[in-house]
Amino acid sequence: MFYYLSSLFVQDFTFLNIFKYLTFRSGGALLTSLIFSFLFAPSIISWLKKNQSRKKTVREDLPNKHLIKKRGTPTMGGILILISFVLSTLLWADTSNYFIWLVLSVTFGFGAIGFIDDYFKLTSKDKKGLKAGTKLIFQFLITSIMLFFLYNLFEYQFINTLAFPFFKNYLFDLGVLFPIFAFLVIIGTSNGVNLTDGLDGLAIVPVIITATCLALIAYLAGHKIFSEYLNLFYISGAGELAVLSSSLVGACLGFLWFNAHPAKIFMGDTGSLSIGAALGSISIIIKHEIVLFIIGFLFVIETMSVILQVSSFKLFGKRLFLMSPLHHHFEKKGWHENTIVIRFWILSIIFALIGLATLKVR
Repeated sequence: MFYYLSSLFVQDFTFLNIFKYLTFRSGGALLTSLIFSFLFAPSIISWLKKNQSRKKTVREDLPNKHLIKKRGTPTMGGILILISFVLSTLLWADTSNYFIWLVLSVTFGFGAIGFIDDYFKLTSKDKKGLKAGTKLIFQFLITSIMLFFLYNLFEYQFINTLAFPFFKNYLFDLGVLFPIFAFLVIIGTSNGVNLTDGLDGLAIVPVIITATCLALIAYLAGHKIFSEYLNLFYISGAGELAVLSSSLVGACLGFLWFNAHPAKIFMGDTGSLSIGAALGSISIIIKHEIVLFIIGFLFVIETMSVILQVSSFKLFGKRLFLMSPLHHHFEKKGWHENTIVIRFWILSIIFALIGLATLKVR
């Protein structure tokens, strides 16, 4: 909105030219979503507490200490992230940019799935929420709609291709396999964040780190000079995703204020599924899916720990970990929650640095 309004009055007020700069609008978007989070959080937390006061908000199959400490903390806090993120993006981004609407639509769609799942967990007798198969069907449907727009309605020159971060000017044509690859990226990232979200502040900081990296890469990929210098594939319009990613960073920072130990609120599937889908869809548009894999490798580790645990038990009747996802394994071993969280944050920073290093390696 600000971008559009500034273009209307820039001839009379030349200082409004500042709204043309992505860096200015990205900074404004981050601060705005952060402020929105602080403004909305008290009322949202109060409302969630009131409506969840007699309901179990924590899974029963977790370590005993975890259950005792977390019981009574309201979930579905992803509502706070989504409201702050979407409002700030609409205020600061160029809303004529179709990439913005694609990512917002995917984010909102996955958020709706998470919201329904959280609601069923709170209200149903078995507390299991939506069945895994049902969630996957809806996730495939939403991702398919996004791909339909990329294929048919937009002049997106990199459809069906995969860029390798260690090679200059090389695109691998996946052909008909690209939709399958896109499903894996978006749905995998979404569920990876969901699995990582198990301790106070554990998932939200790696999301902040990943979104910050994607904001930088989106800015570079959408800038003709910088993209040429760094041997990135120039994607017209992708720079606006830096504004969107910055909005996400600000919203997550605001949420962290209330999610830090001891958490006053959990994001739930409403938050984890939606922001994970946002990260995945951004990476596909800016052609940095492999870099997302590196930067978000903590999500990969958490996901693989669950896959290995289930596979090992079904095939051999043995568990590889005391509990999965991996953070609960260390919790069972007696590690303090803060120790696990901070060490996982450190790993996330290391993976981000490695991912960003690929920008120069090529």
